[in-house]
Amino acid sequence: MAKGAHGSRQAAWEFFGAELKRRREEAAFTQVELGARVFVSGGYIGQFEQAIRKPQLDVAQRIDETLRTDGFFERMWRKLIKDLPFEAYFAHVAELERLATKICQFEPMLVPGLLQTPEYTRALYEVSHPFATPEYVEEQIQARMDRARILKDATRPEYWVILHEAALRVPVGDPITMAAQLDRLREMVGEHKVLIQVIPFVAGAHTRMGKMMKLMEFEDAPPAVYTEGVHWGNLLDEPGVVKQVQGSYDLLRAAALPPEASLILIKTAAEDHRRCAKST
Repeated sequence: MAKGAHGSRQAAWEFFGAELKRRREEAAFTQVELGARVFVSGGYIGQFEQAIRKPQLDVAQRIDETLRTDGFFERMWRKLIKDLPFEAYFAHVAELERLATKICQFEPMLVPGLLQTPEYTRALYEVSHPFATPEYVEEQIQARMDRARILKDATRPEYWVILHEAALRVPVGDPITMAAQLDRLREMVGEHKVLIQVIPFVAGAHTRMGKMMKLMEFEDAPPAVYTEGVHWGNLLDEPGVVKQVQGSYDLLRAAALPPEASLILIKTAAEDHRRCAKST
């Protein structure tokens, strides 16, 4: 995504917030009063008005109902989300990644999108979207690479990743693609852009074994959790739920190898993929 495009979209969200504040004040609601009517805190209304956070669709719809704005906020929300190069269920998460000060992620089967090489991403899309046009696949690859730029920024988030060994062993694309992807993981650890731990097969079953999770912390907002299934995703920020997920993540970290041993396992898996390539 071009930097200008991001700036334009942020300006649109700032307009969304300014309009929310103007219309809330015209209706003589405080932030707390409006929040109570749309089932969020008054602090969240303030963050929406400052474009720190973006409301989810159901919240925008309830704002329209409460302020009697004839669908204005829903229409604007849909327009801004539609313009993003991501599935609708993930678009808000992509925005939050950019704001996060810390991201903790667990992936049971795949390398996380922020760490993928273009070749690995292409192999994933070609398998999951077999009838997609080459142009669509290239657009998705570029969107993912653009999203990963947050790890190049001076203000990049502290990024912790736990992978299951299956993510290193199950081939995505050909063996050379997998080997190069695993090499890239080691490079990014060496560049201090991510800390990676691996749960080995020998660790056996563990909590949340098949569920990806992403915990995000922010400087001026409560933490949030994202979980994902097939063609859907859940973004959650209820404190009790976030606390439970954090507990699950701590158990995963306890089952994982230390960072140094994890890098050795990643290197070994890359070498195994290269041997496989030579034997075919």
